Amino acid sequence: MTDIILHDYWRSSASYRVRIVLNLKQVPHELHSVNLLDGDHKGAAYKAINPQGRVPSLTVDGHDIIQSLAIIDYLDATYPDPPMVSSNPLERARILGQALIIATDIHPINNMAVGNYLKSEFGADGKGVGKWMQHWIQTGFAALEELAPDAGFFGGDAPNLADVCLVPQIYNARRFETDLSAFPKLVRIDAACNQLKAFQEATPESVKENP
Repeated sequence: MTDIILHDYWRSSASYRVRIVLNLKQVPHELHSVNLLDGDHKGAAYKAINPQGRVPSLTVDGHDIIQSLAIIDYLDATYPDPPMVSSNPLERARILGQALIIATDIHPINNMAVGNYLKSEFGADGKGVGKWMQHWIQTGFAALEELAPDAGFFGGDAPNLADVCLVPQIYNARRFETDLSAFPKLVRIDAACNQLKAFQEATPESVKENP
């Protein structure tokens, strides 16, 4: 049996994505908490797993994989049911384009490290950091709303990679009190996803309460 360990932090949206996929694919795994507030990610033990000092990381039989989308790609290759992307090249590219709006254009400039840097180097207060977060979330969501289907998930009858990336980002948007009224399709998809057990059991609150 393959030994799989997910190193994550309960409120990390990138970790949240991987937890969803592990649940959807019903992959047996262990969760190892890396407490970002306590600085666990900066310690030598974790840096030996992930030199970036970021979460998530996935350890598979002693081999370490970093970056959430790389981890999901590995899981899709080794546990293909249900698929997160299509085997059709054009459809695969479409799904990746939707997911990457979140994974490369919104999330990287809205994570904790960026927020802390805005405070320490530019004197931003909590309100200023929140405004920064809201701006980039709304900018990305405006494009994603145009690409979202009128019914069902991004994946049609079942969630795909775009849905998996969307739900944690909606969670973050609400944390930062972002106005989501302009994105009814995204809010609908988020609600539909959160009716599914795999999504419910991956929420930050579920992981925090059941480490």
